[in-house]
Amino acid sequence: MYQKNSLGQAELKKIADAAIAYATERKWTVTIAIVDDGGHLQWLQRMDGAAPATAYIASAKARTSAMGQRESKFYEDMISAGRQAFLSAPGLDCLLEGGVPIMVGGSCAGAIGVSGVRSNEDAEIARAGIAALG
Repeated sequence: MYQKNSLGQAELKKIADAAIAYATERKWTVTIAIVDDGGHLQWLQRMDGAAPATAYIASAKARTSAMGQRESKFYEDMISAGRQAFLSAPGLDCLLEGGVPIMVGGSCAGAIGVSGVRSNEDAEIARAGIAALG
């Protein structure tokens, strides 16, 4: 029987707290979304002052990353390189950098998406959150 790792409330809080701390240190105002491996929202935290749209964008970045089990930047790069047809891929809602999968034991346990600053900075925050898992 196949077994997989999943994120519990303790792990979600640890990831989110580390991501928020990283953003706060840099005076960045963002929204953090964490999803399970199926792209279902488990955590959403919008910092004071973050634009309302960031809640939608962060969630979509996380979902895209979890569904593809890779960083959302992969899809952004693919489209930028000319694969415009990939814009029609089902289930991938946000093909922008800032979604990062949470890999545990070689499998995807979920993903984190961040929105609110430059896309590369969003991804930086996401990675800082994941790093808190050790």
